[in-house]
Amino acid sequence: MNTDSFALRHIGPRPSDLQSMLATIGADSLEQLISETIPAEIRLNQKLHLDKPMSEVEFADHINALSENNQVYKSFIGLGYHRSSTPAPIQRNILENPGWYTAYTPYQAEIAQGRLEALLNYQTMVTDLTGMELANASLLDESTAAAEAMTLLFAVRERAQKKANVVKFFVSEEVLPQTRALLETRAIPIGIELVVGDHREFDFSTEYFGALLQYPGTSGITFDYKSFITSAHAMEIKVAVAADPLSLVLLESPGALGADVVVGTTQRFGIPLGYGGPHAAYFATREAFKRHIPGRIIGVTRDTDGNRALRMALQTREQHIKRDKATSNICTAQVLLAVMAGMYAVYHGPEGLRDIATKVHRATVTLAYHLEALGYQQLNESYFDTIRIKADANHIKLIAEANNLNFYYPDAETVSIALNETVNLDDLNNILSIFAEANSKDAPTVDRLIEKSSLATSLQRNTEFLTHDVFNCYHSESELMRYIKRLERKDLSLNHSMIPLGSCTMKLNAASEMLPLSDPNWVNIHPFVPVEQALGYQLVLKKLEEQLTEITGFAGTSLQPNSGAQGEFAGLMVIRAYHHSRGDHHRDICLIPSSAHGTNPASAVMAGMKVVVTKADEHGNIDVEDLREKAIAHKDNLAALMVTYPSTHGVYESAIREITGIIHEYGGQVYMDGANMNAQVALTNPGAIGADVCHLNLHKTFAIPHGGGGPGVGPICVAEQLVPFLPGNPLIETGGTDAISPISAAPWGSALACLISYAYISMLGESGLRKSTEYAILNANYIKERLSGHYETLYTGEQGRAAHEMIIDCRPFKEHGIEVTDIAKRLMDYGFHAPTVSFPVAGTIMIEPTESESKAELDRFCDAMISIRKEIEAASKDNPNNPLKNSPHTLQMVTADTWEFPYSRQTAAYPLDYLNDNKFWPTVRRVDDAYGDRNLICTCAPIEEYMEA
Repeated sequence: MNTDSFALRHIGPRPSDLQSMLATIGADSLEQLISETIPAEIRLNQKLHLDKPMSEVEFADHINALSENNQVYKSFIGLGYHRSSTPAPIQRNILENPGWYTAYTPYQAEIAQGRLEALLNYQTMVTDLTGMELANASLLDESTAAAEAMTLLFAVRERAQKKANVVKFFVSEEVLPQTRALLETRAIPIGIELVVGDHREFDFSTEYFGALLQYPGTSGITFDYKSFITSAHAMEIKVAVAADPLSLVLLESPGALGADVVVGTTQRFGIPLGYGGPHAAYFATREAFKRHIPGRIIGVTRDTDGNRALRMALQTREQHIKRDKATSNICTAQVLLAVMAGMYAVYHGPEGLRDIATKVHRATVTLAYHLEALGYQQLNESYFDTIRIKADANHIKLIAEANNLNFYYPDAETVSIALNETVNLDDLNNILSIFAEANSKDAPTVDRLIEKSSLATSLQRNTEFLTHDVFNCYHSESELMRYIKRLERKDLSLNHSMIPLGSCTMKLNAASEMLPLSDPNWVNIHPFVPVEQALGYQLVLKKLEEQLTEITGFAGTSLQPNSGAQGEFAGLMVIRAYHHSRGDHHRDICLIPSSAHGTNPASAVMAGMKVVVTKADEHGNIDVEDLREKAIAHKDNLAALMVTYPSTHGVYESAIREITGIIHEYGGQVYMDGANMNAQVALTNPGAIGADVCHLNLHKTFAIPHGGGGPGVGPICVAEQLVPFLPGNPLIETGGTDAISPISAAPWGSALACLISYAYISMLGESGLRKSTEYAILNANYIKERLSGHYETLYTGEQGRAAHEMIIDCRPFKEHGIEVTDIAKRLMDYGFHAPTVSFPVAGTIMIEPTESESKAELDRFCDAMISIRKEIEAASKDNPNNPLKNSPHTLQMVTADTWEFPYSRQTAAYPLDYLNDNKFWPTVRRVDDAYGDRNLICTCAPIEEYMEA
């Protein structure tokens, strides 16, 4: 056994398992299976040009050496990014803990109560600080959250405004520059007209439906927006405010000022800079807009026994229901980072946060006082943590960088300094010495902070926040550690068992890939430092771009999109820019198969396209003739086809080259959804099937952990004609020669998380990547054959093979009174997370084992599914009192004094012998989603309020 081989550790089945698995499948060799699965005309006839794979030890040395190329200066740049202190118990017990980072999105609430509670804490923190009624469970970054606020306000315009086609949206010039640029990206395709200006001179005309303000402003000034918001409301103009949550500890909340939506980032609540991400953005609003909130909301409900339970609320609002009528394409979040930020508030509590915010503010006041004593003019009258100094910016920059400090220089005569929670007296003295040197004066020595405030009395916060017990109980490390562990035990993650989710690729997130995420040389880089200070990052990101470009068979890559949905939008915007560059502004029709993921039509509408749906045939494949007819009918205006490959039904459609050829013949471009890229790597690729652009889910195929629903990274790879249009950034040069405006706030999106995918590719190399794809296909077909005769596989390829995933039909079980949801819940009793339920076909289950799962684990899952099948046969529509309908069974239920069910406790909780060694207990019985939606409670409300509902 080659113990240096990372592939040996990543791939689950052992070499000794291969022949027995192939025998079950009915193939003589792995190559035979692959040739019977993937159409020959799209198979790659040469190996990928990738570097030789590294061992885990070699990679550790390599990534450490690269990190030394980063120069970790103290950065006081601000612009929405501030160095923060991640409490060690949060770093060790959440960020570095697979019990948290390998969990899936909490669609199965009964085995996700810990994560759901942590997210409810986060939502409570946000609503308390912002003064709003409702918050979601995080978004991607501050700038995209601001864009979501704009589109929400556009969607909820008054009826008269819609009738009058009111489309103007005011953006204060105090809004962060990266946010202003991103708003342009999102506004233009859907017909919103942005107007940027000084909010103090705004005319409040009836031509506007909304406005966005920054609090405090980019300049650092803390404006009192109350009169602005009052005047705006008088003209039916709704107002969004982008607010720094740490400042809201001392500042009056935007809700108290009258805001309709409040957005921002919780990065400075214990989340590393990471060269731009991942960080959890927040989104808070009024309850009146609850049906329009983007992303996920965690709500309180009850279970079958009437006990309090948590789940994702308002799930019918998501894109797979509304499709092209959805107002947002967001289908992920930054759950892991939101959990950390919420736990930061739990650990520090209201008094701790007040202490941190006060220290930051007093340090800023102290710095301003001494700079003025040195003869400098400080421009901000009222500020929280950012001051502006009138000075020769180039001269200061030269001295500052020589002393390993970064400031922000908005113009040649202004230096902006933003302080943060890590600032100490030595930092203040170093800053003062730089300015003293610049004007040839002796630097003062600061030995204490001035205990004064620069905040206007009218803006100082007087209301309480974080009053719930959870924020006032866990301030010692022992108590926090135990609280985190208590929540972790309620969640089923990959460290317990396989999570066989079709379309979601829950594979191994190797520890060796994750280790660099705790290295100070990687985590403490501000995204807007000069690129020469981040050469380690530049080397990794450039290499990762090259690796992904080679893997996809394309010509260029952008790592900027920080989720799969953002990648979809980015790909379509690049296609849109390409057509416009050729004068084809009229090309706006996007063909989308009926089986496509719901984010596809939502993304197309966001990109200013009109959706035309194409049919599927009886085998679940794209109906080629229907597609041809629609391509011909729209040939003058055809912009794109969105296609998932292998198909959403888990099949390599043999007509794919014909399909892409039709689109090209009639002037369109082909966007390939990369959700199923795990079935392509090193065997075929988007270039080979004739696509022009694809997005990749790095949190699926390329091993970034799902983290309970995020972080995700969704880069796009493009053909040569689209390279010039890859997205740019207003502060750091990146993207193509004719770059579209940004898709995400940071130049390279969630750069820190990209280290994971770089590690994955570098340690697997060409041979390991190819084996991973082959074994993903092997494992799926092994499950298919083991379940044959018990469950019907709905779709297969022309030779009867599945791709890397398969759909089993559960609709016939209705004759026994069993729904697909019952099977999903019963699997919890067997220690498994359910596969994907009712997507893309209602009443079915989509299973994807991935290459990381061993034969033993596959057999355990198949044994569970076969056992459940026998239980289905024993069930009766006339008598729903059976193990499936009553599932899941909790420990409290099984150990109760009374047992009134017609089956044994062992049948309920220990239906198979393997559970005796490794039993996972759901902590609540089946949750009542409808009750929770009727009685929407989305914060840590007192139990009395819940009971009253």
